[in-house]
Amino acid sequence: MPSIRDELVPRLKTLSTKLGFERDWYLILIAALIGLLMSGVAMAFILPLRWIEHRAEAADAAALWWLVPIVPVVGAFLAGMVHYYIPSGGEGPGVTKVMYSIHRRKARIPWYLGIRKWVASTLTIGSGGSAGAEGPIVTIGAGIGSIAGQLLRVSPQNTATLLGCGAAAGLASVFNAPIAGVFFVMEILLRDFSLRTFTPIVIASVISAAFTRAVLGNDALFATGADFSIGAFHWTEIPNYLILGLLCGTAAALFIRSLYFAMDRFSRLPVHPVLRPAIGAAVLGLLGLAAVRVTAGDSLMVPFFGNGYPVIKELMSPEMYYEDVAHTILSPAGTVLLFLVALALLKGIATCLTIGSGGAGGMFAPSLMLGAAIGGTFGYLMESLGWFPSASPAHYAVVGMAAMVAATTHAPLTAILIVYEITQSYEVILPLMLAAVISTIMARIVYRENVYTVRLTDQGVRVGAMSDHTILRRLTVQDVPLVAPVFVHPQESAQRLLELSEKMSVSDFIVTDRADRYLGLVTGADLKEALIYREAIPLLQVDELQRSDVPTVRSDETLDVVLDKFSQHDQQSFAVLDDSGDRRVLGLITRSRLMHRYQRALDED
Repeated sequence: MPSIRDELVPRLKTLSTKLGFERDWYLILIAALIGLLMSGVAMAFILPLRWIEHRAEAADAAALWWLVPIVPVVGAFLAGMVHYYIPSGGEGPGVTKVMYSIHRRKARIPWYLGIRKWVASTLTIGSGGSAGAEGPIVTIGAGIGSIAGQLLRVSPQNTATLLGCGAAAGLASVFNAPIAGVFFVMEILLRDFSLRTFTPIVIASVISAAFTRAVLGNDALFATGADFSIGAFHWTEIPNYLILGLLCGTAAALFIRSLYFAMDRFSRLPVHPVLRPAIGAAVLGLLGLAAVRVTAGDSLMVPFFGNGYPVIKELMSPEMYYEDVAHTILSPAGTVLLFLVALALLKGIATCLTIGSGGAGGMFAPSLMLGAAIGGTFGYLMESLGWFPSASPAHYAVVGMAAMVAATTHAPLTAILIVYEITQSYEVILPLMLAAVISTIMARIVYRENVYTVRLTDQGVRVGAMSDHTILRRLTVQDVPLVAPVFVHPQESAQRLLELSEKMSVSDFIVTDRADRYLGLVTGADLKEALIYREAIPLLQVDELQRSDVPTVRSDETLDVVLDKFSQHDQQSFAVLDDSGDRRVLGLITRSRLMHRYQRALDED
C-alpha cells in the first residue's frame, strides 16, 4: 500500500512543474521570508515618520516662525551628506536606480543603497521635504530582495523576482495595499506577468501586509468614512471624468518636465553637492514661511510640507467643500478654490525643489495630493455649475488621485488599485478606471516618458511596452550557443580566407594579434565584395579587409542589448569577448541563434 509521502510528492512535483517551479520551488519559501522581513522593515521605516508628523501637528503655533525655515534646511543638508558620502551612481532617483539595475545589472543592487535611501529619505521627509515614503520603501525592499538573490547565487531571472518580492512587500505594508504592491512591481518594475514571476511576488506581498495589519490594524490609509457614499455611476457623468483625466494627464506631463528641469538646474549650480539639497530646502522654507504669514498661523502645519497625508485626507472629506452637515450648500468659492489652486501649484513647486535639488523621497504622495487638489477643484466647479450634483467634489478628489498617479507613472492598473485599496471605497471604481486610462493616454501624448524613465532614456535604457520583451532582458549571451570562432592574423593573405571559407563553411572571421587578442572582424559581405576582383585576392592581406568598427559583446550582456546592436549594425554576427578585459574571444553570437533562443524561451514560458 503506497504511503502518503509516495502519493503527495508526485502531486506536488506535478503542481510545481505546471507553475514553472520544477527547479526553482525554493523561490516560494524565500518570498515568504522576504515578506515577513519586509513587514518589520516597513514598520521601522514608516512609524518614525508618523511620529514626526504627529509631533508637528502638536507643535506650538509660535514655533512655526523659526521651525518652518530652519528644519527643512538642516534635514536637507544632512541628507546631502548621506548622498555624498554614500554614492550610488548617477542613474536617477531610487525607483529609477532599481529599474536600471533590473535592465542593466542583472537585478544586482548594492547592499548600501537601501541604507542610503532609508536614512536620506527619513531626514528629507521628516524635516518637511515634499516627498513620499513609497519610493524609498520600494528601493529598500528591492535591495533586500536583490541581496537575498546574490547571497543564494540564483540566476539573474530569479534575482529579479526576489527583488520584486521585496519591493511589493514594502509597498504593501506602507500603504496597506497588497494588490497594488504586486501590480506596481509587475507593471512598472519587472513588466512581467508570467505565473512564474507573479506567484512569489503575491506571496511576499500578502504575508507582509498581513503581519503589518496584525500590528497596526486594518484601517485604510485614507479612509473615506460613511458620509462618502456615492450613487450609482451614470453614463451621463462620463464627460466629466473624461475631462478630469485630460486635465490630470496634462498636469502630470508638465509636472514631470518641471521636476527634471529642476534636477538639471540644481546639478549645474557651482556649489558643493552637499549644499544643493539645502539650497532647495531654503527656498522651500521661504515658501512655507510665506504660507504661515498668509494663514496668520491658523494652521499648525504647512500643507505642502512632508508627505501631505493629513491634507489629502482633508481634501477627500466632503466637509472641505460644504458649509452644512447635509452637504447641500457649497462653501464660498473664493476661499475653497484659492486654497486648492494654490495648494496644487505650491505642492508641485515644493516637490521640484525637494527632489530636484537632491532630496530623497517618492513621487506617489506628491502625485496623490496634486491629483486630489486638481480633482477637488474640478469637482467644486462642476457642483457650483449644477452639473451632476450627485457627484461631490470629494469624489472627484479621489478620482483625481488615481488619474494623477496613473499619468505620472504610465501605470493605470497600479493607480486604480492603489487608490482603491488606500481608500477602501468601491463606489468610485468605475470613474477611477476611466479617468486613469484617459490621463495616461494624455500624459503620453504630451510627454512620452514617465517620472521613472526619463533618466533611463537618457542613458540608453529603453523600457519596452510588451511583456515578452522581459525575456530578452533576463537572458544573457551565456544562454545562447556560440559559433566556434575561426581565427586569422592581419598579415595573412586573403586567399587563406577563401580556403577556410570553403573548408569550414564559415563566412565571418576573427582577426587577432599574435597574443590571440581581438583586433577586428572580416565579414562574409566584405569577402564577397573582394571576390569581384578575384585576380587581386592573392595580393590582399587580411588587415585590408578587417573591420574594427563592428561592436563586440560581453558574455554577461542581456539579449535586449545585443539585439539593439544587431538593429543598429547590419551584421550577422558579433565577437563575444570574455570579462577579463584582455580581449580574449569566446566565440561568435549570430542573429539567428539569438532569435532561436528567444523563441525557445517563449515556448518555455
